[in-house]
Amino acid sequence: MSKGLPKRSEDYSLWYNELVKRADLAENSAVRGCMVIKPYGYSIWEKMQAELDRMFKETGHSNAYFPLFIPKSYLSKEASHVEGFAKECAVVTHYRLKNAEDGSGVIVDPEAKLDEELIVRPTSETVIWSTYKNWVQSYRDLPLLVNQWANVVRWEMRTRLFLRTTEFLWQEGHTAHATKKEAETETMQMMNVYAQFAEDFMALPVVRGRKTESERFAGADDTLCIEAMMQDGKALQAGTSHFLGQNFAKAFDVKFATKEGGLEYVWGTSWGVSTRLMGALIMAHSDDNGLVLPPKLAPIQVVIIPIFRKDEELDAISEKANELMIELRKAGVTVKFDNRDTHKPGFKFAEYELKGVPLRIAIGPRDLENGTIEIARRDTLTKEQFELSSQPIGEKVTGMLEEIQSSIYSKAMEFRTEKTTEVNSWEEFKEVLEGKTGFLSAHWDGTPETEEKIKDLTKATIRCIPLDRKEEEGVCVYSGRPSKGRVLFAKAY
Repeated sequence: MSKGLPKRSEDYSLWYNELVKRADLAENSAVRGCMVIKPYGYSIWEKMQAELDRMFKETGHSNAYFPLFIPKSYLSKEASHVEGFAKECAVVTHYRLKNAEDGSGVIVDPEAKLDEELIVRPTSETVIWSTYKNWVQSYRDLPLLVNQWANVVRWEMRTRLFLRTTEFLWQEGHTAHATKKEAETETMQMMNVYAQFAEDFMALPVVRGRKTESERFAGADDTLCIEAMMQDGKALQAGTSHFLGQNFAKAFDVKFATKEGGLEYVWGTSWGVSTRLMGALIMAHSDDNGLVLPPKLAPIQVVIIPIFRKDEELDAISEKANELMIELRKAGVTVKFDNRDTHKPGFKFAEYELKGVPLRIAIGPRDLENGTIEIARRDTLTKEQFELSSQPIGEKVTGMLEEIQSSIYSKAMEFRTEKTTEVNSWEEFKEVLEGKTGFLSAHWDGTPETEEKIKDLTKATIRCIPLDRKEEEGVCVYSGRPSKGRVLFAKAY
């Protein structure tokens, strides 16, 4: 199982790729740049999806579904938007195939050319705003609070499972409001929803921030984001929320009659997270033995493994395991009893360690005699003997799961703190970036020219302008020009 798994310290990229495959999360597909998400990987995504969906609905949003295909003319209506996505678009030009006359196989029928090409959605702002024109006439129709769970396609040249694939799964929220303030409030609210999900469920500390003008979403007036730190010192953008202003409303002529009898363009937002969160979850917490999953997102929170030599021993252990499972499920714990007789306990221990199951319970004949079980924690790899008469098993396990969730978060937070460095000179900037890596807190003069020059020289980008930063006079780490505050730089995925 984990035998031969590359070490993070030796080849982090290879470690990640091998872990995704060996833990049965995903694999490359026959279609270049696309992935097959395997059942165990998809079950983690389903738990993420369920929690996010609950949070969206608690903030008043409803789910809908919009077409996969977007007429090319729609993308032309918002100039900055099409410029941002033009190089990533997959284009449908024909609607029919036919057999080649020479019998060599199927070819595109040249007579079946579309009158207008269709774009396989890279994001859905244009097709949704064209629909909103039909939905909005009056202030009484606002706000529109809509979310879509879907797949999108962005033609990537260099792909990596979960982190960057040609097709990926995501959710995209699209809202329309009567006032600028309401739309700005929505943008901030959804960024905070993402941050809460990352921290409470993924056990992943994030920095809440604002993107620079050159890094913001194509077609947006402002982009808020959450940025996370991976174990190799690289940053990963874990979610974005965009204030669209009236840009898409003007492009698609979405107006509403105000209470006062006037006619105004609506204000918009869009926001999304994707299966990239799976990559963040793996890279932030896992170790050289395999996955380390936060209990709140683990498909299996507890696995029970019998230790036996004879069938009658397995029968007795199975009876006790069933009792434990009933109690654990009453306590809201997801539990699996692995009674396969085709694999030895050692193999099973390694398998569930690789798959990141938070707690492992082992029961043998001696445990039955003594009224004990062995409980092993995945995060610390520690074991303890537990007397079943000392405390209800549901209470014991739920307490341990809460402790693991908290411990994983604390460990990630300590790592991020250790990997965040305040730098004040260009030489220090380069030295820390190459040696210590991580977030570099540095003054920036606010110009896109300096931002681009630093990126060209170091491959580090401004991850965000932290929302909680102190406004302070300083000197830009590169240009020496005046700065109003520090921003976070890092190399990133």
